[in-house]
Amino acid sequence: MSPEEITARLASLREAGQKLRQRPAASTHDALARVLDGWSDPGSRWRAELERTLPDAAGFSPETVREGLARALHDWNGAALKRLVAQELSDPETLGFDTTSVLLAGSIPMPTLLALIAPLALRSPVLAKCASRDPVTAPLVAQSIAETDALLGACIDVVDVPGSDAACTQALLAADCVMATGSDETIAAVAARVSPPRRLVARGHKLSVAALGPAATQGDALAAAAEALALDVALWDQQGCLSPIAIYVCGDDAEAPDRVAAALAAALEAAEQRWPRGRVDASDAARFEHERAEAELRQASGRRVAVWSDPRKRFAVVREQDAAPRPAPLHRFVRVLPVHDADALLRAVLPLSKHLAAVAIAGFAADPAGLASALLRRGASRTCAPGELQAPPLDWRNEGRGVLQPLALEPGCKE
Repeated sequence: MSPEEITARLASLREAGQKLRQRPAASTHDALARVLDGWSDPGSRWRAELERTLPDAAGFSPETVREGLARALHDWNGAALKRLVAQELSDPETLGFDTTSVLLAGSIPMPTLLALIAPLALRSPVLAKCASRDPVTAPLVAQSIAETDALLGACIDVVDVPGSDAACTQALLAADCVMATGSDETIAAVAARVSPPRRLVARGHKLSVAALGPAATQGDALAAAAEALALDVALWDQQGCLSPIAIYVCGDDAEAPDRVAAALAAALEAAEQRWPRGRVDASDAARFEHERAEAELRQASGRRVAVWSDPRKRFAVVREQDAAPRPAPLHRFVRVLPVHDADALLRAVLPLSKHLAAVAIAGFAADPAGLASALLRRGASRTCAPGELQAPPLDWRNEGRGVLQPLALEPGCKE
């Protein structure tokens, strides 16, 4: 594909968008609600097709894709979209820009689905660039939209061009609004090339963690928390911003971190049987093995470090001696970090605040609501129970921003 073809597609979308903007917003919202109702339906042929094609394209096991979609899309339906519109738009007729380019990243399908629907809800036509690790979700979403509503179908187009193609990327950035996701470096590069009056809506690198209080570090409560956190880790192979990379264990019980690490390792071993880990490329596998081996060396040197891993190295749990931040190689690699109390937890997550997405918390009997509020002030945009990290609501204010507001022209938005 050439830059000229992308420019021509943007022009075609702008023309189709004029017709869409003349139609009442309620008609568009009704159509998009039907789209989401289809995706939330386990029997949807669009879901079935994504379950069939995504494992090979993105490297996930079929079981992981099936479970991840079932949990994440359960409440992503038409009613949720209508609530989102009512929450964020004081005037449902609020418009977006004449054109919106969406630069997709990652391999998890839910952010792609939402990124394509959100501009259309503001009657802004969309030109999307597929993520390199997921070339299948965006075209399927576009097809489902076109099948549901012909006018909306004329207002969405998908291209698959490499990110290294600077000329094509520049053509995409000529849209009136650019929505970009990716690493901090990617976002900085895009930001340098998008200037007013065009708008950039960017979402950079994020991560999540968990925290267990004394009431969740032993007995049945620990077993339940470990099983739930193993699900959060296993789904999408820890590749998304809602995948926990570390578990903070709070309290004075010096043995609690070891119990948590052992329970989590057992739960991850069981999770591997239900949701096998998918494909890992050579560089990621090397990082995983480096961090695992480095932790074993620290353990052998007499430090308060312990490592749990299965013989095939499909997961690793490292019990650290302190809460200092360390590399997260992902692919089901979790660190268990001791902290003395809730105040120490808040100090420990402070270095992560710029990139903190969500925190799963359990076992804080004294003041769980107060801890949740404090974590939100430290940068998290969501707190939840273990096992719920991978199923955010449709109206989750990621990075503290709404879903529709950043894409809208100013009038008609609620703060």
